Amino acid sequence: MNWDVIEGKWNEYRGKAQAQWGKLTDDDLDVIAGHRKELAGRIQVRYGIAKEEAERQIDEWSSRH
Repeated sequence: MNWDVIEGKWNEYRGKAQAQWGKLTDDDLDVIAGHRKELAGRIQVRYGIAKEEAERQIDEWSSRH
């Protein structure tokens, strides 16, 4: 899916993001506000993974929604 769509409908997708990455808090999701780079950064911090892995997970997740 085009990331612009996810960003524009973030309130609809934030629950799906939290289901995928359960360590993300409501505050994280508020700050992310649909911004892909912010999502990647928060995933990196919460899960202790590399940027490339966070980006791969986001690509996989967004292709399913």
